[in-house]
Amino acid sequence: MLARLSNVRTHVVHRWVALNGLGSDALLYAASGVFALVLGWTSGQAAQWHWGYLAAGPYLAVAAAAFVLSRLRLRRAAMARLALLTLVVLGAVAIPLGLEARWRQAQPEVAVIQRSAALVSKGKDPYRAYVKDGRVVDEVPGRPAYESFFPYFPLMSVFGLPSALTRKPTELSDARIVMSLMTLLTSVLALGLLRASRKQKVRIAQVLLALPTGALFLATGGDDMPILALLLLGVAGLQRRSNYVAGVSMGLAAAMKLTAWPMAAGALLVARERDGRTAWRKVAILITAIVVVTVTPFVLHAPWAFVSNVFAFPLGLAGVASPAASALPGHILTTWWSPLGHILAPVTFVFGGYFVAKYLQRHWPLSLSQLLGLMSLSFAVLMCVASATRIGYVIYPINFALWSWVCREPVASPPVPVQMVSEFW
Repeated sequence: MLARLSNVRTHVVHRWVALNGLGSDALLYAASGVFALVLGWTSGQAAQWHWGYLAAGPYLAVAAAAFVLSRLRLRRAAMARLALLTLVVLGAVAIPLGLEARWRQAQPEVAVIQRSAALVSKGKDPYRAYVKDGRVVDEVPGRPAYESFFPYFPLMSVFGLPSALTRKPTELSDARIVMSLMTLLTSVLALGLLRASRKQKVRIAQVLLALPTGALFLATGGDDMPILALLLLGVAGLQRRSNYVAGVSMGLAAAMKLTAWPMAAGALLVARERDGRTAWRKVAILITAIVVVTVTPFVLHAPWAFVSNVFAFPLGLAGVASPAASALPGHILTTWWSPLGHILAPVTFVFGGYFVAKYLQRHWPLSLSQLLGLMSLSFAVLMCVASATRIGYVIYPINFALWSWVCREPVASPPVPVQMVSEFW
């Protein structure tokens, strides 16, 4: 059985490798179109099924164009791929985003970010909800209890400021538009700095912006997309040994959302000066300074509310059902026996920490590619064991694995996730 599966995998990889760039693009865009149609048909969330039906046409049309062009011997195939990528971003991100903003269809996090920005703009604390005696205190009237929480760090509020400062908010002040613009600009800057081939950069842009791994989130919610773009910029800084770029970008991401912290901490392990000396202190000072300056006033003002919002609620420890609780193993087990919600994460950290320590011992000094491969695997495991997480967080391990492939060094033996990705992409 294992031999048969191995043969099938080898056959699929060989068929994929045999495709040219446009041929592989056609396959990815066609799969994206099918995914969009299925999502439009099956999703019960208005923002998601609207995106599915709106994006399916552009995906399938560009897939057909890519297939036709792949049969021609184009001298400038790279330019054709960029043109098709631009069309996909326009058809699967820009147009659906504009329409959904006009229709006021969005994931709950958009309204949460905009409400927090409205409070901050008036000099008030965005962390107004906390759990006391099993119930949410100061919950937003007329909204589900989970929308009372602001599960981000204060800097995330910046994306809602256009809406908060506009007397009559319009679709142009929607937080998703601000997040999408920042994601796009930061990604372009990061790809410009990244040492990679044009083919590799196109693939990174596709996964981050054009395929459903990016387009769906940019159009419907999007709070993870600026984080990923900043982390990519940080990776480019680490690769070039531009530690100020790495420290500032990682610091900004860490000052927005908890999901950026593992990569920000990991950056300290691989930060190097141009002469090869370690630069972890420089990067650590930059990251810490940005986080401390932006977070400390809010922690001092209402420490319990801050902890309830930023840590307890995302980890499923606030006693409030979250829409992020996808049917992953951790959530299923916690639903079966609730005390597991307090056991799975610590046990995973202990055992995971042991294996990470052993890996670091065997592969020290760690390369950037190895760090990203390790982060990809760690995120996938944590996503599966968390009691309240969403399947959408899979975009983190996918992007990290792809970046690991791009940053790999020929002389270094890549970790298993990197080897698999390099064969596939």
